[in-house]
Amino acid sequence: METRRLEVLLELSRRGTMRAAAEHLGTSTSTVSQQVAALAREAGMTLIEPDGRRVRLTPAGRRLADHAVTILAAIEAARGDLDPKAEPAGTVRISSFATAIRRTLLPIVTELAASHPKVNIVVSEHEPAESLDLLATDDTDLALTYDYTLAPASFVSTLESVALWTTPWGLGVPVEAARGHHSDALAVFDAFRDYQWIGNSRNRADEQVIRTIASMVGFEPQMTHQADSLEIVEEMIVARMGIGLLPADRRTRTGVALLSITDPEVTWRAHAVHRRGRDAWPPLKLVLDQFRCERRHR
Repeated sequence: METRRLEVLLELSRRGTMRAAAEHLGTSTSTVSQQVAALAREAGMTLIEPDGRRVRLTPAGRRLADHAVTILAAIEAARGDLDPKAEPAGTVRISSFATAIRRTLLPIVTELAASHPKVNIVVSEHEPAESLDLLATDDTDLALTYDYTLAPASFVSTLESVALWTTPWGLGVPVEAARGHHSDALAVFDAFRDYQWIGNSRNRADEQVIRTIASMVGFEPQMTHQADSLEIVEEMIVARMGIGLLPADRRTRTGVALLSITDPEVTWRAHAVHRRGRDAWPPLKLVLDQFRCERRHR
């Protein structure tokens, strides 16, 4: 059913005559009559009947007019929600890896709760591949992901990404094993070629980085252990179970030394990924603008 015809029927029910409905809608009585007749054909039932010199809605016409109130109100609400110039309102579902939730997303949620209370943020913790799967099935609106310069992620053409921030990563080793090593990546990896290595249990990107540099040195790393938590990786290092990549922008625990890596560098990159064209939706645009602002102030 065309919404215009529902509007005509609703005004006819309110005004009582076709002339009054036509005057309110800025059209002619014949147009009102034609629209109601077309709507009756679509509905498959009689919607109006004569009432002296006036017309009145049949019981079916009154029921349809009642539905028209709800339908037209919902359409108007949808237009307001999707209008790029509208005040942001609605629920934004965000899937994110844990570090981004703690460091960036939670402060933004707190700020928006005060400045834009009509915007509701729903957060779920996922690794990048999981978040991108949710984005593909439209089960999330925004995916916060990461990759490495030596293990770059690629996004399908239906997605757009916004660069967030970058962080250099180094090699975490037991503190007593770190003495005398410089930052040349190939030399560092060669010195620890006989160690066991720790990878991420939910994302193989860091393992890809390790294997890439190790292949440049000429050995196959022993990828023995896996852990998703950086804290657990550090505990494994202290326990002499292995070594692994760690970010350079956080303090390591006692007993862990972080060797910087250059030539090649290992740079970790965070992204905000969304479906192409969705960033015009006011609530999502607001969140993305917050991320861009946060990036500029890093």
